[in-house]
Amino acid sequence: MPESAEERFSSGSREMDRVLGGGFVRGSTVLVGGDPGVGKSTLMLQAADRAARAGRTVLYLSGEESAAQVAMRGRRVGANAPGLLVGSGTNLAEFGADIEARNPDLVVIDSIQTVAHPDVPSVPGSLTQVRECAARLTGAAKAAGHALVLIGHVTKEGSVAGPRTLEHLVDAVLYLEGDRLQDYRLLRGVKNRFGSTGEIGIFEMSGSGLQDVANPSRYFLSRTTHVLPGVVVTPALVGTRTLLVDVQALTTRSGYGTPARRANGVDATRLAVLLAVLEKRAGLQLSGEDVFVATAGGAKLEDPSCDLAVALAVASAFLDRPFPHDAAVVGEIGLGGEIRPCGPVEARVEEAERLGFKRVLVPAPGIRASRAIEVVSCGSVDDAITWLEPQRTQRKTAKGA
Repeated sequence: MPESAEERFSSGSREMDRVLGGGFVRGSTVLVGGDPGVGKSTLMLQAADRAARAGRTVLYLSGEESAAQVAMRGRRVGANAPGLLVGSGTNLAEFGADIEARNPDLVVIDSIQTVAHPDVPSVPGSLTQVRECAARLTGAAKAAGHALVLIGHVTKEGSVAGPRTLEHLVDAVLYLEGDRLQDYRLLRGVKNRFGSTGEIGIFEMSGSGLQDVANPSRYFLSRTTHVLPGVVVTPALVGTRTLLVDVQALTTRSGYGTPARRANGVDATRLAVLLAVLEKRAGLQLSGEDVFVATAGGAKLEDPSCDLAVALAVASAFLDRPFPHDAAVVGEIGLGGEIRPCGPVEARVEEAERLGFKRVLVPAPGIRASRAIEVVSCGSVDDAITWLEPQRTQRKTAKGA
């Protein structure tokens, strides 16, 4: 059945709407988790303000700050729409009465760990209280037809209010990630009944709150002006969109019996397979090397087409031969060292061209592209290694060297 325009309304943020699947759905519950101080309250206060400016009634209920404190924070980020109603307290029964009386379109609870129901014999923040309060709020949202957002802090184990306490109760689970000392934040969707999972939204913290990043690909690219060995760019499929991501690798002679293998943003098992392929098919003697692989910006690469970038980054670092700075690569690697086709490549080539790259190494010929970018097909990882620029030192050699 076609979705009615009134069943879903925009958050006013392009990046948040992408993660939500198009906006807030009436009657649904969204759980927004993250470390304390990462910006969850700011993000949702801004979303509430934008919804209010669009003519909707929005109720922002805080158990952590007084109404005056929320209003002061709202003025700092420009969240002061007339339709944005702010309340404070920790009594869920009072919150429920307020929600019923106001009949809002959107309700934000900040945070679910601070709310308690007087009929539940447990302290606020306990698993019993969190689960019971979330269940009652979710039921009320479905019955009344308003969208509900629950803000929750992440525990030491990395879950909101304990392992899988609320995930099964809500319709969508979003995590806001980032370092409080850095400006960028990633909103990652790990569950969504009304959209795709794996989507990410990228925001930049400024004096006026969290703002959408206009060019997300630039966030995942390193900002160095030097061409360094071990850095390869790939157009990766992140959620449903293509973003350029820096894959970085470092190899060093191991000082221990068992070499260290560390992966950040790349599947560790897949990295082990690619290292075996490089050693067996390309002759790179990696068995005595510590290997470290990471992605810039905290991107998590689950797309098999990123195999070639990981392999070339490791080869580049091991051989101390930089990969051309104006080229990007895409392709899945088989156990025989062959580079396999990996779904639609045209969109990846277009993203590379948009960011100013001049060449793209792809697994299959016949890819259509504009004259501004050269598309080169490559059949094996051994052939791809020939793309590396001349060796800078004589420390490493490949098979037959």
